[in-house]
Amino acid sequence: MKHSNLTALVLIILGVGGILFAQQPGTGTIKGKVRVDSGSASGVTVTAGQGDKNVSQVETNRKGDFSLNNLKPGIYSLTFRKPGLALGKLENVEVKAGKVNELGGGLKMHVDEGSIAFVEGSVFSPEGRIVPGARVDIVKLGADGSVKKVNSDISNGDGMFSFRLSPALATYRVTAKVGGAEPVSKEVKVDGASVYRIALNIVPTHK
Repeated sequence: MKHSNLTALVLIILGVGGILFAQQPGTGTIKGKVRVDSGSASGVTVTAGQGDKNVSQVETNRKGDFSLNNLKPGIYSLTFRKPGLALGKLENVEVKAGKVNELGGGLKMHVDEGSIAFVEGSVFSPEGRIVPGARVDIVKLGADGSVKKVNSDISNGDGMFSFRLSPALATYRVTAKVGGAEPVSKEVKVDGASVYRIALNIVPTHK
């Protein structure tokens, strides 16, 4: 019984120590949740600053949650950064000693059109007419010969399709399939934020 009581006491002390370590006396915390227009909310860099000085920095988890701990009482500005997303800012965030400022889930980041590569194009029939309703797949080709599926689209009423991609250097293969026709593919090399346009011409089916 004495051994059991001693163990419980040690666990209590360790638990209290963990709490004190996580939140130092005289400091406060800012918590929040980041949402994004497209893609994952994980990996967003959240920086707390005062004036020209960055005080603390964390990254959001896979759910978009973040927690800036051990901040001295005062007024902070928050900056949110992630490649492909427009810069986000939140001003006049107050921190009080011993308190948690819960910002909730109203922090939304939007796609930065200037940092996205677009692969766009049209599907044409053998006669040169637009083809709506064609399935268009895009895959990423690795230097080691690997093939990774990225996304799929259906050509619209004007026979057009569009994909948003990372601007990082990479090679992609775009393939269009329609009816019983043979699939037709083209490779596209992406090397920056720009619009890459291609035309996919369906090959006649030989009977």
